Amino acid sequence: MSSPVVLGIESSCDETGAGLVREGRLLGHAVASSMAEHARFGGVVPEIAARAHIHALTPVVEEALAGAGLRMSDIGAVAVTTGPGLSGALQVGVSGAKGLAYALGVPLYGVHHLAGHVAADTLAHGPLPDPCVVLIVSGGHTSLLLVRDLARDPIVHLGDTLDDAAGECFDKVARVFGLPYPGGPAIDRAARAGNPGAVPFPRPLTGPRDDPYAFSFSGLKTAAARWAESRPAGGLPVADGAASLQEAIADVLTRKAVAACAAYGVGTLVVVGGVAANSRVRALAEQRCAAAGITLRVPPLGLCTDNGAMIAAVGDLLVRAGAEPAPLELSIDPSAPLEYAALHPVAAVRTAV
Repeated sequence: MSSPVVLGIESSCDETGAGLVREGRLLGHAVASSMAEHARFGGVVPEIAARAHIHALTPVVEEALAGAGLRMSDIGAVAVTTGPGLSGALQVGVSGAKGLAYALGVPLYGVHHLAGHVAADTLAHGPLPDPCVVLIVSGGHTSLLLVRDLARDPIVHLGDTLDDAAGECFDKVARVFGLPYPGGPAIDRAARAGNPGAVPFPRPLTGPRDDPYAFSFSGLKTAAARWAESRPAGGLPVADGAASLQEAIADVLTRKAVAACAAYGVGTLVVVGGVAANSRVRALAEQRCAAAGITLRVPPLGLCTDNGAMIAAVGDLLVRAGAEPAPLELSIDPSAPLEYAALHPVAAVRTAV
């Protein structure tokens, strides 16, 4: 008997996503973004995001179903992001998921947002190798993980950001450079016309006595801001600053990720999250992995940023692993640590280890 169709719902920040997955295959997904409403504020406004999710949730689910040629009655399980993320935004997604699961009489699964990013790659490239090193890079998170069976085994944190995440650094520096929000894509576009060696920006936490797997981008952000403020009239163009910043971030991310693979004897690096869409991060990761004999896996651009397909992918893994569904009393956890893919409850998954 085949596994059920799993509906995944993602609403942790400013994108409302719905995806449908069965037995590791993506059947359809849709995303609605409220980014344009936040752009004039230079960042995500939680109340605006929550209201946008309320209006977008039902249409996004209906669009995903239509794209897959399915009906609501074909859904056999519902998975939803319960954390981390913006409290009000998460509440909208969880409330909607509860209502659908109850009305359809199907099991409900609470999923960790970052585990969703990890699982996104499986939709394009199949099951994750056991083990693999995963580099998560997004607006709010930068982490190096050692991942085995995503549905059953604990996720081992090798290192995390101590302050600003890579995507946060892009956003904040872009604003200082006079570039639009979101900063990551704007920096990437501007960098195409720049010289990546023009500005000697620092490479944080890459010294011999530093934690080899920890990240810190606050100092780099400050260095870039000071450079922008001190430029004389007719000095180096913003394109050079953008290219140099992008090079520094890509250098640190890929250097530490490849080093982790070598140290743990792992032959596959998976790079996921919104910053995985950055052209220089991708290119440098490809170059360094090829030189080290490491297989690189990066999801397609459409699966790098927040989406419901990645949450459905985790739900599908949990269903097939026999994980216990969550109760309808499922609650959000805006600051949830990443230990297991499932957040509520994890007892059944833990005992299967």
